[in-house]
Amino acid sequence: MNTATLPNSETRKPVESKTTTIPPAPHARDGSALADTLFTNLTRLAAFVVFSLLAAIFVSLVLGSSKSIMRFGPAFLWTSEWDPVKEQFGALVPIFGTLVTAAIAMVIAVPVSFGIAMFLTELSPKWLKRPLGTAIELLAAIPSIIYGMWGLFVFAPLFSTYVQPLMIKTLGAIPGLGLLFAGAPMGIGMFTAGLILSIMVIPFITAVMRDVFDLVPPMLKESAYGLGGTTWEVMYRVVLPYTKVGVVGGVMLGLGRALGETMAVTFVIGNAYQLSPSLFAPGNSIASALANEFTEARGELHSSALIELGLILFLITSIVLAISKFLLSRLSRDEGARS
Repeated sequence: MNTATLPNSETRKPVESKTTTIPPAPHARDGSALADTLFTNLTRLAAFVVFSLLAAIFVSLVLGSSKSIMRFGPAFLWTSEWDPVKEQFGALVPIFGTLVTAAIAMVIAVPVSFGIAMFLTELSPKWLKRPLGTAIELLAAIPSIIYGMWGLFVFAPLFSTYVQPLMIKTLGAIPGLGLLFAGAPMGIGMFTAGLILSIMVIPFITAVMRDVFDLVPPMLKESAYGLGGTTWEVMYRVVLPYTKVGVVGGVMLGLGRALGETMAVTFVIGNAYQLSPSLFAPGNSIASALANEFTEARGELHSSALIELGLILFLITSIVLAISKFLLSRLSRDEGARS
């Protein structure tokens, strides 16, 4: 049997495909490099503007409060007297009112926000999720002065007539704890300011918690439910550990809003420079003191003392932000170590 072979079959080699890259035109390469350089410099300038604004605000506050700093020194922080006639100023009362009202707001707002976010993500029927989410967003959009007017003309009278007398009779009779709920039911005061603040920060904290809860993979929650976990157990043991960084960020966002709120607190806090252990007593905050007195300040020392109050509020918010960043970074490191 003859076999025919193709000529030169032994020496035939597969043809290798070669791709030739065409270098871009010189003018196109130069244009891309120029655009990239321009974009890099613009972003660097934007970042520099942020630091420049912070530095400018801090320097202007320090320069504006220099007379008060030189006159009163560190004693300004723990002096409670505020007398523009005698030119004696101390920041203890506004600092105390700012911290107390913010603390009351967070004690009320955080659990309520968590409950709303949990209901929206786990328990709410589909037909209710959209209108309830829209209502929360509308609460965040209401101006603070509207909250203040509502608190003064609607909430405060109802609170002094029905709620405060009951709290004074019940909580005020408890030894030790009664000091916080003693006094006349006036309706206005630090507790009322804290309540109004809690209503104002609830939408912000709820929105953040709802968004981070929605990021939890459904497989994790379904696995927990499949093992027999209740809704609370799934939220406490699965959702919260997975989203704790975002939850802490939302809480710190609400705290920053509560510390710097002005008009709503000004309407209902009472604007009195007095220290009292009772939460029902009128007080003052840094923001409300600035809103009430800055345009009517008498003399340079009075203006300088008010600017120093603004400097203290700036430092308080900066410290809160630094603590939140530390907590977030620590939570991220712990989560990375476990993974």
